[in-house]
Amino acid sequence: MKITLITFFLSILFYFSNPKTGGNFVNLYHKNPGDSLHISSPFPIKMGNVSEEYVAEKTHYIDSFYNKNINSPFYSGGFIVVKNGRVLYEDYKGYANARTGEKITASTPIHLASVSKVLTCMAVLRLVQQDNIMLDQKVTDWLPKFPYKETTIRTLLNHRSGLQHYANFPGLMKKRWNKKKILSNQDILDLLVQNKFRLKTPNDTHFDYCNTNYVILALIIEKATGLNYRKAMQELVFKPLGMTNTFVFNYETDRETASKSYRGNTIFPWDQFDALYGDKNIYSTPRDLVKFDMGTYSPNFINSELLQEAYFGYSAGHVAKPIKDYGLGMRMRFLPPNNEKMIYHNGWWHGNNTSFVPVKKDTVTVICLGNKYSNRPYSTLSMVSSLFYKKKTEIEKPLPFETECQE
Repeated sequence: MKITLITFFLSILFYFSNPKTGGNFVNLYHKNPGDSLHISSPFPIKMGNVSEEYVAEKTHYIDSFYNKNINSPFYSGGFIVVKNGRVLYEDYKGYANARTGEKITASTPIHLASVSKVLTCMAVLRLVQQDNIMLDQKVTDWLPKFPYKETTIRTLLNHRSGLQHYANFPGLMKKRWNKKKILSNQDILDLLVQNKFRLKTPNDTHFDYCNTNYVILALIIEKATGLNYRKAMQELVFKPLGMTNTFVFNYETDRETASKSYRGNTIFPWDQFDALYGDKNIYSTPRDLVKFDMGTYSPNFINSELLQEAYFGYSAGHVAKPIKDYGLGMRMRFLPPNNEKMIYHNGWWHGNNTSFVPVKKDTVTVICLGNKYSNRPYSTLSMVSSLFYKKKTEIEKPLPFETECQE
């Protein structure tokens, strides 16, 4: 469903006939499931009512931005903007499988790429909340053979462990590398144990974004819960939040049925890193990710003080005017001129480009998921910056048409 300019004009009509102040509160707990313009939460959450004048104002701007920067022949995926559970704008286009003609709809799970890290981090925080693990606990407490004795769960989460990127293992091992082996998370741990690759930097001294961190975190989740990562994510995150169209990809069983990723009309081939999870390999929908973000407003799901650990920047504290930083499973940008903090996470894997932007000060969620290679989903950061932070900052520019793959 696309909320078009028709919605905008209807909203204007409603405004003049029956304006609302927006000062009342609505309970988003189990709202009418047949109401396609509202997304409910399994947890009691009270948020301000969204007035029709607000809807009209924001929808007009979002529609203009979306059609200028995202909605092109080169984009395939799903886009949504939600305020307090009220859908302001939503659109789905392209194909989950172009060969079979399967179109992308509101219920089509798309590979989240590194936005998966946000969900992996939440599973860890939920385990901390349950007193199952501790943020500053040593990794060796859970994985005794792990060769880096100072690494903690926190430094895995905030990418300050100094671990080598698993994509660099072939270069480090050279002729000893098996190019044909489909790697598991346990294989990555075993390679670290066997080779004891030197750390890029000492633990907790520098930020270095590294997928290996979240592969190891997934193993810790499995140890702490006694469940495989797929089942643990269902129990800790997906099921409690009603994320019914979200799953962890299984390389052995899901390759034929999962949404494909494309470069132009060409499907990206699988590679030996496609069975790894924690850092990627969660498939979800824009609406399910809205449910996830809404859950962060409920102390019944996650303690607010613990959540602030994720939104605290760990690497730019010594910088007078920082530009960006990383918390626990969450990126952040500091917007000029007063360094206001915007949190988000982007993702890229094969032809999947994704963006998750929760605007906490406005209780707004902006999500753009794409399965055809393009950096257009990342332009949502610029939209959020100008629309909700009133900063005219172009954070990400869309690819020029001539550099994108032609149809």
